Amino acid sequence: MASLGAHALMVALLVTSGIWAAPSFHENPRVHSVLVTDLTFVLPPAPDSLRGGGGGGDSDALQAANGNPPRFAREQIAPPAIVVRSEQPKLPAEPTVVGPPALSFPQTKQIGDPLSHTSGPPSNGPGTDGGVGTGNRGGVGPGTGPGVGDGWGGGIGGGPYVVGRGVTAPQLIYDPEPEYSEEARKEKYQGVVLLQVIVGEDGRPRDIRIARSLGLGLDEKALEAVRRWRFEPGRLQGRAVAVVVNVQVNFRLY
Repeated sequence: MASLGAHALMVALLVTSGIWAAPSFHENPRVHSVLVTDLTFVLPPAPDSLRGGGGGGDSDALQAANGNPPRFAREQIAPPAIVVRSEQPKLPAEPTVVGPPALSFPQTKQIGDPLSHTSGPPSNGPGTDGGVGTGNRGGVGPGTGPGVGDGWGGGIGGGPYVVGRGVTAPQLIYDPEPEYSEEARKEKYQGVVLLQVIVGEDGRPRDIRIARSLGLGLDEKALEAVRRWRFEPGRLQGRAVAVVVNVQVNFRLY
């Protein structure tokens, strides 16, 4: 009888503990964050501000000659060039760089890279994808994109880079996970928040934007946590530079 009573007590304890544990098991929040450097969502060009940049070139052996970019426009149909490869293009178009149309450089000089210290001979520079300079993607200068200067995405100077073509990815060194919002926990709500983050030269995140919202307080929790993150900054030729990345925050209930 004593043995039977002891076994009955053990079974009762197991059943009741399972009942108590079930709600916490099904509502246990799990948050997992992923740093994404291959951007599916990218920041738009800077059409109304001075931030941004761009670069280009034609895989020439010589550095691009000093000069001024062509006029700024909101869209680029043809990239600038010092050395024109085709004198009779099928669809002639004025070369432009992407940026606020109100910005302008003096047009008394030849088209060239204003950051270059070389006066000649004519060269589009060692960059790639059209344009002038040491960068890529149809702009002027050492950056990436159709803008001008040391940056990325259009506009002029000082904007962030993207990973690749010599730009290394930032490395996380401190990344506390976001908390689950009480509102989302009660509603058993889960999903993914995608943030666009610029990691500065000092390794601190800035200019954080929500690229994909989730709601119910989870966006705010993701922002709050990522603002506390710290990175080893991305680098270009050994120099720390600002780099734009995505952060994917997964909120799940198990």
